[in-house]
Amino acid sequence: MARSRYAVFGAGRYGTQIALSLAQRGAEVFTFDADPGRAELLKEDVALAVTLDATDKKALMAQHVEDLDAAVVAIGENFEATVLTTLNLLDLGLPRVIVRANDANQERILRSLGVTDILRPESEVAEVVSERLINPNIRGFLTLPDDYEIAEIKAPEACHGRRLADMDLANRYELRLITIRREFEETGDDGAPCVREHILGVPKPDTTIEATDTLVVFGSLGAVQRFLDING
Repeated sequence: MARSRYAVFGAGRYGTQIALSLAQRGAEVFTFDADPGRAELLKEDVALAVTLDATDKKALMAQHVEDLDAAVVAIGENFEATVLTTLNLLDLGLPRVIVRANDANQERILRSLGVTDILRPESEVAEVVSERLINPNIRGFLTLPDDYEIAEIKAPEACHGRRLADMDLANRYELRLITIRREFEETGDDGAPCVREHILGVPKPDTTIEATDTLVVFGSLGAVQRFLDING
């Protein structure tokens, strides 16, 4: 099975942490930064470290970034460069583009461009970002001692319409379901229809999994991965 291939744009502290975390998980990582010194520091740790102006679309095409599985735009303070790089990557048709936003205004601008995966460095550490990239069904997780974690998993398609009792997570996968986050159609404060997510509390055995559910589970890293491999 071919290794997943990712681009990380911006080799500052945050971008470097993401690149190293991905590489440690076995991914093939390509880092790009306009600063030659930053690119040089990573060349021994990733598949390729290149000095490049990512706002130049032709430069990106020369590196064939459109052939990669996903890209992370982790450029720091230069938001103009972030926007131009993001637009270039979207134009090139990358399957997935995750972009750093330093505040709510930047996040709003990025979402208006069509970006759905936003990073907020103050709340998302590099390990979480790399997990999101490698396992798109994992929306968040908390690492615990002894290789255990609490993971938020987008309900795999194979689970849609199934009862918890029939899934038997504890015996089949050695996972404990903590709760379910579920989307509900509601009326917003302005009177317009909206979708909001709520916690179901402690789910009962006859609870049926819906397509938009997020399962919050406790188990080992291997158990979570096995569940996704079988049902993903």
